[in-house]
Amino acid sequence: MECAGGSSVLNLEALSELLSKQQEEEEDEDWKQSVSACAQMGPGHIGHPPKHDAEVSSADSKRSSKDIWSEEEVAEGSQYEDLTDPRPQPEYEIILKQSVKPEDLFLGLSRKDPSSMCCEAMLVKIKLPETKATDVFLDVKETFLDLRTTKYKLGLHLPHSVHSQEGKARFFSEQEELEVTLPMKRPMDFINMQ
Repeated sequence: MECAGGSSVLNLEALSELLSKQQEEEEDEDWKQSVSACAQMGPGHIGHPPKHDAEVSSADSKRSSKDIWSEEEVAEGSQYEDLTDPRPQPEYEIILKQSVKPEDLFLGLSRKDPSSMCCEAMLVKIKLPETKATDVFLDVKETFLDLRTTKYKLGLHLPHSVHSQEGKARFFSEQEELEVTLPMKRPMDFINMQ
Protein backbone atom coordinates (compact mmCIF):
# COMPACT_ATOMS: atom_id res chain seq x y z
CA MET A 1 0.00 0.00 0.00
CA GLU A 2 2.87 2.19 0.72
CA CYS A 3 4.18 1.54 -2.69
CA ALA A 4 0.88 2.36 -4.26
CA GLY A 5 0.58 5.51 -2.16
CA GLY A 6 4.08 6.63 -3.06
CA SER A 7 3.42 6.08 -6.70
CA SER A 8 0.17 7.94 -6.45
CA VAL A 9 1.99 10.93 -4.94
CA LEU A 10 4.51 10.79 -7.75
CA ASN A 11 1.71 10.46 -10.23
CA LEU A 12 -0.03 13.51 -8.77
CA GLU A 13 3.17 15.56 -8.87
CA ALA A 14 3.80 14.55 -12.49
CA LEU A 15 0.22 15.39 -13.42
CA SER A 16 0.47 18.73 -11.64
CA GLU A 17 3.71 19.55 -13.45
CA LEU A 18 2.20 18.57 -16.79
CA LEU A 19 -0.88 20.74 -16.26
CA SER A 20 1.13 23.76 -15.11
CA LYS A 21 3.34 23.59 -18.24
CA GLN A 22 0.24 23.36 -20.44
CA GLN A 23 -1.33 26.37 -18.67
CA GLU A 24 1.88 28.43 -19.10
CA GLU A 25 1.95 27.61 -22.82
CA GLU A 26 -1.69 28.74 -23.21
CA GLU A 27 -0.93 32.02 -21.40
CA ASP A 28 2.10 32.58 -23.66
CA GLU A 29 -0.05 32.02 -26.77
CA ASP A 30 -2.71 34.46 -25.51
CA TRP A 31 -0.04 37.07 -24.81
CA LYS A 32 1.51 36.58 -28.28
CA GLN A 33 -1.91 37.04 -29.92
CA SER A 34 -2.61 40.27 -28.02
CA VAL A 35 0.87 41.61 -28.87
CA SER A 36 0.42 40.79 -32.55
CA ALA A 37 -3.00 42.49 -32.56
CA CYS A 38 -1.48 45.65 -31.03
CA ALA A 39 1.49 45.51 -33.40
CA GLN A 40 -0.86 45.65 -36.37
CA MET A 41 -2.22 49.05 -35.20
CA GLY A 42 -0.48 52.23 -36.26
CA PRO A 43 -0.99 56.02 -36.11
CA GLY A 44 -3.59 55.78 -38.87
CA HIS A 45 -5.88 53.79 -36.60
CA ILE A 46 -6.31 56.70 -34.17
CA GLY A 47 -9.45 58.83 -34.57
CA HIS A 48 -12.22 58.62 -37.14
CA PRO A 49 -11.74 56.50 -40.24
CA PRO A 50 -10.77 58.50 -43.36
CA LYS A 51 -13.47 59.77 -45.70
CA HIS A 52 -13.90 58.10 -49.05
CA ASP A 53 -14.18 60.06 -52.28
CA ALA A 54 -17.97 59.74 -52.30
CA GLU A 55 -18.21 61.37 -48.86
CA VAL A 56 -16.40 64.60 -49.81
CA SER A 57 -18.68 67.58 -49.20
CA SER A 58 -19.60 70.12 -51.87
CA ALA A 59 -17.66 72.85 -50.02
CA ASP A 60 -14.47 70.82 -50.33
CA SER A 61 -15.09 70.17 -54.01
CA LYS A 62 -15.23 73.93 -54.72
CA ARG A 63 -11.72 74.46 -53.36
CA SER A 64 -8.68 73.98 -55.51
CA SER A 65 -6.46 71.02 -54.77
CA LYS A 66 -3.64 73.43 -53.84
CA ASP A 67 -5.69 75.40 -51.28
CA ILE A 68 -4.68 74.90 -47.67
CA TRP A 69 -7.44 76.97 -45.99
CA SER A 70 -10.81 78.25 -47.08
CA GLU A 71 -11.52 81.98 -46.95
CA GLU A 72 -13.69 81.54 -43.83
CA GLU A 73 -10.77 80.04 -41.90
CA VAL A 74 -8.39 82.97 -42.48
CA ALA A 75 -8.68 85.83 -39.97
CA GLU A 76 -9.36 89.26 -41.41
CA GLY A 77 -6.24 91.38 -41.57
CA SER A 78 -3.78 88.47 -41.58
CA GLN A 79 -2.52 89.55 -45.01
CA TYR A 80 -1.07 92.69 -43.37
CA GLU A 81 1.03 90.81 -40.82
CA ASP A 82 4.67 90.80 -41.84
CA LEU A 83 7.06 89.22 -39.34
CA THR A 84 10.12 90.50 -41.18
CA ASP A 85 9.05 94.15 -40.81
CA PRO A 86 11.30 95.69 -38.11
CA ARG A 87 9.06 98.70 -37.35
CA PRO A 88 7.80 98.74 -33.75
CA GLN A 89 4.16 98.80 -32.74
CA PRO A 90 3.04 102.15 -31.32
CA GLU A 91 1.25 102.50 -27.98
CA TYR A 92 -2.52 102.50 -28.33
CA GLU A 93 -5.65 102.55 -26.21
CA ILE A 94 -9.20 101.43 -27.03
CA ILE A 95 -12.05 103.32 -25.37
CA LEU A 96 -15.73 102.40 -25.79
CA LYS A 97 -18.08 105.39 -25.97
CA GLN A 98 -21.80 105.94 -25.55
CA SER A 99 -23.86 109.09 -25.80
CA VAL A 100 -25.72 109.74 -22.57
CA LYS A 101 -28.36 112.44 -22.04
CA PRO A 102 -29.60 113.80 -18.69
CA GLU A 103 -32.75 111.67 -18.88
CA ASP A 104 -30.56 108.58 -19.28
CA LEU A 105 -28.33 109.52 -16.37
CA PHE A 106 -30.92 110.70 -13.82
CA LEU A 107 -34.17 109.06 -14.87
CA GLY A 108 -32.99 105.89 -16.59
CA LEU A 109 -35.52 106.25 -19.40
CA SER A 110 -33.51 104.62 -22.19
CA ARG A 111 -32.40 101.52 -20.22
CA LYS A 112 -28.72 102.32 -20.87
CA ASP A 113 -26.12 101.11 -18.42
CA PRO A 114 -22.31 101.48 -18.25
CA SER A 115 -21.68 98.09 -19.89
CA SER A 116 -20.02 97.69 -23.27
CA MET A 117 -23.31 96.34 -24.63
CA CYS A 118 -24.72 99.88 -24.57
CA CYS A 119 -21.74 101.56 -26.26
CA GLU A 120 -22.24 103.06 -29.70
CA ALA A 121 -18.67 103.86 -30.78
CA MET A 122 -15.09 102.78 -30.32
CA LEU A 123 -12.29 105.33 -29.92
CA VAL A 124 -8.77 104.12 -30.73
CA LYS A 125 -6.02 106.47 -29.50
CA ILE A 126 -2.62 105.79 -31.08
CA LYS A 127 0.54 107.59 -29.93
CA LEU A 128 2.82 108.38 -32.89
CA PRO A 129 5.88 110.30 -31.69
CA GLU A 130 7.95 112.11 -34.34
CA THR A 131 5.27 111.53 -37.00
CA LYS A 132 3.45 113.94 -39.32
CA ALA A 133 -0.16 113.56 -40.43
CA THR A 134 0.97 113.18 -44.05
CA ASP A 135 3.07 110.12 -43.13
CA VAL A 136 0.08 108.14 -41.81
CA PHE A 137 -1.59 105.39 -43.87
CA LEU A 138 -4.80 104.10 -42.27
CA ASP A 139 -7.04 101.27 -43.49
CA VAL A 140 -10.05 100.12 -41.44
CA LYS A 141 -11.97 96.91 -42.09
CA GLU A 142 -14.94 95.51 -40.15
CA THR A 143 -12.78 93.85 -37.48
CA PHE A 144 -9.25 95.05 -38.30
CA LEU A 145 -7.36 98.34 -38.22
CA ASP A 146 -4.14 98.68 -40.24
CA LEU A 147 -1.94 101.71 -39.53
CA ARG A 148 1.47 102.30 -41.12
CA THR A 149 3.91 105.17 -40.93
CA THR A 150 7.58 105.44 -41.80
CA LYS A 151 8.51 104.56 -38.19
CA TYR A 152 5.56 102.48 -36.87
CA LYS A 153 3.29 99.64 -37.89
CA LEU A 154 0.06 98.58 -36.15
CA GLY A 155 -2.19 95.68 -37.15
CA LEU A 156 -5.02 95.71 -34.60
CA HIS A 157 -7.82 93.15 -34.39
CA LEU A 158 -10.79 95.12 -33.08
CA PRO A 159 -12.79 93.71 -30.14
CA HIS A 160 -16.15 94.51 -31.83
CA SER A 161 -17.32 94.82 -35.43
CA VAL A 162 -17.45 98.40 -36.73
CA HIS A 163 -18.89 100.35 -39.65
CA SER A 164 -15.55 100.98 -41.37
CA GLN A 165 -16.86 103.51 -43.94
CA GLU A 166 -18.48 105.75 -41.31
CA GLY A 167 -15.41 106.22 -39.11
CA LYS A 168 -13.51 109.46 -38.50
CA ALA A 169 -9.83 110.04 -37.84
CA ARG A 170 -8.13 113.14 -36.38
CA PHE A 171 -4.40 113.72 -35.91
CA PHE A 172 -3.33 115.97 -33.03
CA SER A 173 0.19 117.18 -33.84
CA GLU A 174 0.69 118.79 -30.37
CA GLN A 175 0.16 115.46 -28.58
CA GLU A 176 1.51 113.44 -31.54
CA GLU A 177 -1.59 111.25 -31.34
CA LEU A 178 -4.10 109.86 -33.83
CA GLU A 179 -7.71 109.37 -32.69
CA VAL A 180 -9.89 107.06 -34.75
CA THR A 181 -13.61 107.02 -33.89
CA LEU A 182 -15.51 104.05 -35.30
CA PRO A 183 -19.28 103.46 -34.91
CA MET A 184 -19.89 99.91 -33.72
CA LYS A 185 -22.17 97.40 -35.43
CA ARG A 186 -24.86 96.49 -32.96
CA PRO A 187 -26.94 93.66 -34.45
CA MET A 188 -28.77 92.89 -31.19
CA ASP A 189 -30.09 96.41 -30.49
CA PHE A 190 -33.64 95.43 -31.28
CA ILE A 191 -33.47 92.95 -28.37
CA ASN A 192 -31.27 94.84 -25.90
CA MET A 193 -32.78 98.31 -26.14
CA GLN A 194 -36.51 97.58 -26.04
